[in-house]
Amino acid sequence: MKAQSLRARLILIILTPLLLISVVATAWQFHNTTDRAEEIFDRGLLSAALAISRDVAVSGGDALSPATRRLVSDTSGGELFYHVFAPDGVFVTGYATPPVSPFPVAAGPQEPQFYDAVYQGRDVRVLRFQDATVIDNVSGLFTITVWQDTQVRAGFIRDVVLRVFGVIALMVVSVALVVWFGVGLGLRPLLDLQEAIARRNPNELEPIRRNVPVEAQGIVSTLNTLLDRVSRRISSKDEFISNAAHQLRNPIAGVLALAEAVEKAPTPEAAKSRSSELIAAARHATHLTNQLLSFERATGSDVALNGEVLDIDALIALVVTRFEQQYPGYTVTVTSDRKTSHHHIWGDPVMLQEAFLNLLANAVVHGGPQVSRIDLRISASDKAIEIIVEDDGIGIDPADHVLAIGRFSQAKAGPGSGLGLPIAARVVENHKGALQIKPSTSGAKIQISLPVWRDLDAARPAAPSHQRHLSQT
Repeated sequence: MKAQSLRARLILIILTPLLLISVVATAWQFHNTTDRAEEIFDRGLLSAALAISRDVAVSGGDALSPATRRLVSDTSGGELFYHVFAPDGVFVTGYATPPVSPFPVAAGPQEPQFYDAVYQGRDVRVLRFQDATVIDNVSGLFTITVWQDTQVRAGFIRDVVLRVFGVIALMVVSVALVVWFGVGLGLRPLLDLQEAIARRNPNELEPIRRNVPVEAQGIVSTLNTLLDRVSRRISSKDEFISNAAHQLRNPIAGVLALAEAVEKAPTPEAAKSRSSELIAAARHATHLTNQLLSFERATGSDVALNGEVLDIDALIALVVTRFEQQYPGYTVTVTSDRKTSHHHIWGDPVMLQEAFLNLLANAVVHGGPQVSRIDLRISASDKAIEIIVEDDGIGIDPADHVLAIGRFSQAKAGPGSGLGLPIAARVVENHKGALQIKPSTSGAKIQISLPVWRDLDAARPAAPSHQRHLSQT
């Protein structure tokens, strides 16, 4: 998509309604000026008619006064024509033939009549006025007709409207210039912010602390939040790499030492014995590497994008089958209430299987030799599904609960990598659930709570219309 200039956008947003208002104002001014011009010109005609009537009475119809002549020659900016005739129809003074009135001429006094007519092929505005006076011993109603070319009125209207339009156009251009340069000044803090960010190197992830306009504070706040998340993510990666290197150093050193011992074995029997130890050490290193990768994947897993609708009963059945294949000497007893068959969760099947397998494996690896029972219970409510894994082993001391969930740590020294519970806890956390170590009279008791599908955050993608089949991984 082509980038759009903010200046051009603001000018368009501001000037579009301003131009519409200007058009409406010009149309209103034209209409108002037309009405006012008609009123002004009609008054001018009436004033001229009264002046002519007075002069005709004074001079006996012979001449008009200089003031009246000036009025006739330039009334409202244009020449005015007139005609006067006596009560008996005798021409008194003025132009020979006045415009024909569209109204019937009635006997007796009449109010002044204004009308539009055509005079010698031109449109004119006419006033027909009757006044009682005495000229040369002739008394009665003398009829005075005055008229003027309508082009004079049209020119007046045009001049007024053009002046108004010029003022409005000047205002629009001025606003456009103010917006153009004003936006540049208004954007200067953002440009300074951009320059400050550009000067940073990849190792500078501290929050941005600059004075910015109120409208841009949300952007800076969001960027600071992102920088904080990236910083914490990088710190987590660095810590993971450091811990992984530390945890893998001893197993790799052991594998190397056993490999050298096999190479230098004095007898075939000794070489075979040391080979068995080498294989065990290599398997331990492989398991630790897989656990590290699982923990890292659990840390960065995006359940909202990679998840699917899961049947919790089917998921647990698959986990138990895989566990019993890996530990053939152990059996998991699964109990589930009837409600779970009506509830599903949104999740990553691979990571959830990994989490539950780690919990079951922990019961075997850390429960001690007396472990003879592993129970897995599933229950459901309208909002959450709870899974409890419980064994009859040595259990976990309440004082060691936090230590047991920490990375690369164990409540008691023993086999394993110390990542089983942390992996499970992180996976559950990514699924908006919670993992807790519960008190138990015998053995360890781990409780997991996961939200049902319809109560998950609305930001996740739309779920498929059908349930996907779980595949063993």
